[in-house]
Amino acid sequence: MKIRILALLAALLCAGVGQAFAQGATATPPLADELAIQSLLRGEPVHGRITIPDQRAANLIQPQGREWREFHNVTLAWVGGVAVIGMLALLTVFRLWRGRIPIEGGRSGRTILRFNTFERANHWMVASCFIILALSGLNLTFGRHVLLPLIGPEAFTAVSHWGKMGHNFLAFPFTLGLVLMVLIWVKDNIPNGTDIRWLKAGGGIVGHGEPDSGRFNAGQKGIFWITVLGGAAVAVTGYMLVFPFVFADVNGMQLSHIIHSIVAVLMIAVILAHIYIGTVGMDGAVEAMTTGQVDLNWAKQHHNLWVAQEMAKGRAATPPDAAKAAGAD
Repeated sequence: MKIRILALLAALLCAGVGQAFAQGATATPPLADELAIQSLLRGEPVHGRITIPDQRAANLIQPQGREWREFHNVTLAWVGGVAVIGMLALLTVFRLWRGRIPIEGGRSGRTILRFNTFERANHWMVASCFIILALSGLNLTFGRHVLLPLIGPEAFTAVSHWGKMGHNFLAFPFTLGLVLMVLIWVKDNIPNGTDIRWLKAGGGIVGHGEPDSGRFNAGQKGIFWITVLGGAAVAVTGYMLVFPFVFADVNGMQLSHIIHSIVAVLMIAVILAHIYIGTVGMDGAVEAMTTGQVDLNWAKQHHNLWVAQEMAKGRAATPPDAAKAAGAD
């Protein structure tokens, strides 16, 4: 980047010197060239003169744009690649070492309601939006290098076009889902002393006994706050990009893109771990967000304090057939 700036300065100087010789030995370089050189040395944009009302079009050179391009083409690719591929590698190692976490004592044949219909619907709205947002966002960074050679330019153009459309419009239901998620689950995700003991015990990952836990354990609370706070960051910065020059100038939008993309790829890595544990990584976990009913032994193993609270409220566990007849709620 420094070489490019020096080359541009040399070009401007040569142009000024050429004009000086053309006008006589005593002529000086035009003032515009001097101002351009001074602006570049200070790292400021170089402006020209225009007659249209939008003065932003007079911005000829913006030095910060080179830094943003370096970030997008190099830094983001490295951070995103290490985060996503690194997490997949860690999950593979974990799977080989720990295997699928079983239900100790096997299934009891009785279930207890974990999430009602509204909670599950909101979860799947956020999850489905996030998956499309993540895939379309990753395509913007890696698609030209990974997807384009596989499917060809025409298909890649169509995928990128519709991915961009989906990325822009699905931001709105994603944000709504985050707000609803806070309203319905924040009371159960406040950190407390039980979470410290859960973390000290390794969350049951090491060994076979799992420490006490309420409705959400410390790991799930971490996922919740990463999703809410990280989602808020990508939503705010994303809206600044969807509505250009409404909330920020070009420097602000470049900064928004940097924050947006870095937080997004880190969230993708974390959510990959969440998806793994909630599906193939733990026996009995996927039912929580499908039917809403989980096996009683699973609930006692992973959320014993919550089960005790539910039983104290008279919400006894029911056989699977009775739970189906009563409905998800």
